Amino acid sequence: MESYSIGVDLGGTNLRIAAYTRANNLLDTILLPTRLEAGREAVAEDLSSAVETLERRFSSQYKLIGVGVGTPGPLELPAGILHHLPNLPGWDGFELKAHLEARLKRAVIVESDANLAALAEYVLGRGKTLGVDSLCMLTLGTGVGNGIILEGKIWDGAHGMAGEAGHATIYPDGPACTCDSNGCLEMYASATAVVRVANERAASGEAPRLVQPEGAPKWTARALAHAADAGNADAAKVYTDAGRALGIGLAALVNTLNLPLYVVGGGLVQAWHLMQATIFEELIHRSYVYRLTAPGSKVAKGHPKGATQLLPAELGPDAGLLGACILPFLELERR
Repeated sequence: MESYSIGVDLGGTNLRIAAYTRANNLLDTILLPTRLEAGREAVAEDLSSAVETLERRFSSQYKLIGVGVGTPGPLELPAGILHHLPNLPGWDGFELKAHLEARLKRAVIVESDANLAALAEYVLGRGKTLGVDSLCMLTLGTGVGNGIILEGKIWDGAHGMAGEAGHATIYPDGPACTCDSNGCLEMYASATAVVRVANERAASGEAPRLVQPEGAPKWTARALAHAADAGNADAAKVYTDAGRALGIGLAALVNTLNLPLYVVGGGLVQAWHLMQATIFEELIHRSYVYRLTAPGSKVAKGHPKGATQLLPAELGPDAGLLGACILPFLELERR
């Protein structure tokens, strides 16, 4: 029988659970609300029930090789314990892996959602397109996630908490972050951040073109991007400033990691064209490693690894779910 896996993307708003084969990609997907108000055990029960539904649906045709679960971090590995999750209140210290394994009566692989998005981009997206074995990915959504693939493997770090570049300090005197620091990348280059900045500037009078008439819909990241595209200079500046912060963060990553590929994904990447100029302006200014290895450089032309590439992600919103589905296959190969 052909093998299949079940992948889970555990988010603060939705649960997505999918069955997957390497030949046919996603066979079916279940979408559920994340019932945070009901408590973490209730959410875990919803997740487990959906896994069992897919197992009943496909196990007569395929052989189930494993279940992969992606969750927001920080995440302690290999134990699969969640810590200090701003978007999952009340989940601090939850032993997610042990809880799911006891409920499902099978092994479950738990990994950070950002790492799984990076894994999917490596296997099916930009990594596959460019033929590289290592990449670093930033996901710009409610927060800023970060996943790292080194020589074909997820880099978890010593405790499973590697890849927290979203909490790297960009401006030390910046606003307080949910991680208890100040001025983190997440406070400038996430979908949440651009909306907050727009509202603050409108309220202060700094951005009069962002002041909404009474009764008008509230700003969203998408609405701001549409306004910028329509010529709203104040909306455009919100995005160019987000790109500047992102460029500063990426410059530090390039100088530190010297990988062949950096990928930016998540919902905010739809506004890549609004951020691109200031991203590269800061990257070129702040990373001598990038200047030496950028496309067209002497080093890049003569090196077997080629140039350092920075590109928007290919896979879109399914990246984390696809990574969760791919993970059991990689674990089987490793064993």
